[in-house]
Amino acid sequence: RSISSMSTKPTLWLRAEQKPLEARVAVTPAIAKQLVSAGFSVVVEESSQRAFDIQDYIDAGCSVEAEHSWRHSAASNIIIGLKELPDDFGTFVHAHIHFAHVYKYQQGWQSTLNAFHRDGGRLYDLEYLVDDDGRRVAAFGYWAGFVGAALSILAWCAQRNNTQLGAVEPWHNQIALVDTVNSALNSVGSKPTILVIGALGRSGRGAIAMCESCGLSVTSWDQQETAAGGPFDQILQHHIFINCVFLNSSVGAFTTRAHLQNPNRSLSVIADVSCDPYSELNPLPVYTECTTMLNPTERIIESTDTSPLPVDVISIDHLPSLLPVESSQEFSDALAPHLLQLDSLNTGVWKKAADLFEQKIIEAQGGDTA
Repeated sequence: RSISSMSTKPTLWLRAEQKPLEARVAVTPAIAKQLVSAGFSVVVEESSQRAFDIQDYIDAGCSVEAEHSWRHSAASNIIIGLKELPDDFGTFVHAHIHFAHVYKYQQGWQSTLNAFHRDGGRLYDLEYLVDDDGRRVAAFGYWAGFVGAALSILAWCAQRNNTQLGAVEPWHNQIALVDTVNSALNSVGSKPTILVIGALGRSGRGAIAMCESCGLSVTSWDQQETAAGGPFDQILQHHIFINCVFLNSSVGAFTTRAHLQNPNRSLSVIADVSCDPYSELNPLPVYTECTTMLNPTERIIESTDTSPLPVDVISIDHLPSLLPVESSQEFSDALAPHLLQLDSLNTGVWKKAADLFEQKIIEAQGGDTA
């Protein structure tokens, strides 16, 4: 065909995830096929942990490259992933689309943004792709809440057996996960009471759906119930507390280490679905590090003669990866209309994300953070 008829659309490069055990994708094979049909060239890196078979991408019309080979690819390529990249994994000369976890001044935020600034790249943070009303266009929140609630119940059941929840692996689907939770509940012969804060958001709705699928009692709180400020004694009156609040400003502590020392508390499991321990906005200053799929709980309080209940915290920052197929399909489907506009980065959600990136670069360089 003639040169004038050839596509001028950028190459989209779906990279392998750097984060261990991250099985999700931002672009499923079905959406990759749509992108190829729309005239984009789509490259997919090989991956040993991705939940989707590489052959499905090949069948969709994608080409395949080695894991992490994006680093040496043309600077004009748009690199698409999910989780953050370490600062020393650049150089960051490309446009990158992923969750960077740096815009709320988390630990290391300045060094990450300065790496982009130094290398001339650009970050389009998936957490901040919003429509004209400020609503996120694609999110994993529902599945984060669903899985976080499930793990909290499993951790509570493990405590009933005088142990801690051990390593977890992805479930095939949500039915299998619900079956696992119901089996654990049946084995201990009792059911916990649960408080969800952030009940009206995506994560909160997912957490409540999980609990209700197992016939559990849920107390639902949102902004109205937390407006007075904590710590909240009502948290201590429930067996499980699930935090699903997405914060852009400080709301104060929901509970603290001192608050948890109450010997009459019923609380023994905290699931922090929001999982932002490195942020100054963290409303749960009771732990300082995320947990992992290999070690999903951190015991922050041991049981004693005066306080017989321990407290375990769950704070895995990629919970939906435990339901990788369903969560990826929902996310990728929602993101697809905007991916199809990646040849116009100066419009729509991409323009808003670029403007926010430039603002944060200024802050990282020592500008106003107010």
